[in-house]
Amino acid sequence: MVARPRQFFEDGVAPGDQAPGLVFAIAVALVYQGLQFVFVPTTIPELGGGATVSALVALLVIALFVAPLLLHLTAAIQTALLIPLLSRRAGVSETVQVIAYAAAPCVFAGVPVPAVQAVCVLYGAALLAIGISVVHQTSISKALIATAVPSGVVFGYAFGGFRALTALVEGLPIA
Repeated sequence: MVARPRQFFEDGVAPGDQAPGLVFAIAVALVYQGLQFVFVPTTIPELGGGATVSALVALLVIALFVAPLLLHLTAAIQTALLIPLLSRRAGVSETVQVIAYAAAPCVFAGVPVPAVQAVCVLYGAALLAIGISVVHQTSISKALIATAVPSGVVFGYAFGGFRALTALVEGLPIA
């Protein structure tokens, strides 16, 4: 995917089979959050039973609820944004897969270095636009317009891109 994203999205996204994308998105979310817990232990919620139990419970909630819900909600938003732009488009399951696979660089966004986080989320947003362009057979300019809001949700908020970019601009350390 890193070297040839267009080829990856052409070959790696299968119609009607969102399960591999869902599993991939959950794995990315778990690695991202796990890295945050390791590097910034204060991000572990206090749920009782100590830090380890709290971290495991939080990761379980992310795997079972947060990642799948966010992925499917974002895919619904993405699909709705594609409707007025495209007369013909791929299905929702393909959109789910594109969003999931575009998040691949964000496995490293849990490292609390704003420059690393910014590169991860910006590359993820670029992959989303490329993937939408390829899978839905549209121009990159239409894909950029259509992916602006979903990129903000996934890469800006969920993976901390807005926080990282703000920290870079302001020169502040990120927590």
